Amino acid sequence: MVDRTATQRETAGACTRGGDGTALGAADWLSLAAAPTFATMALLTSVLGGGATDMLCTSAHPSPLGGMVPMYLLMSAFHLAPWLKFVSRQRAARMRNHV
Repeated sequence: MVDRTATQRETAGACTRGGDGTALGAADWLSLAAAPTFATMALLTSVLGGGATDMLCTSAHPSPLGGMVPMYLLMSAFHLAPWLKFVSRQRAARMRNHV
């Protein structure tokens, strides 16, 4: 019987060591898509109005954090980690090149 956990670890290790750089690069770029997507959804919902969906979300618990716009903004904030890593890598690369 094959131990699946070991197989998954070996596969993940091969990708990080440079086994398939294309797949890892695509996953990195895909992770950057979440924050701007949610920010755009928050902007569109606030400009165009939430409609029936916004009414459903705010009717049960009226609070300043109720509704779709705050939810999208929070989701955008929670998905900022890949952007912060990307910016710090870019900044570190610039610092290495200038030294």
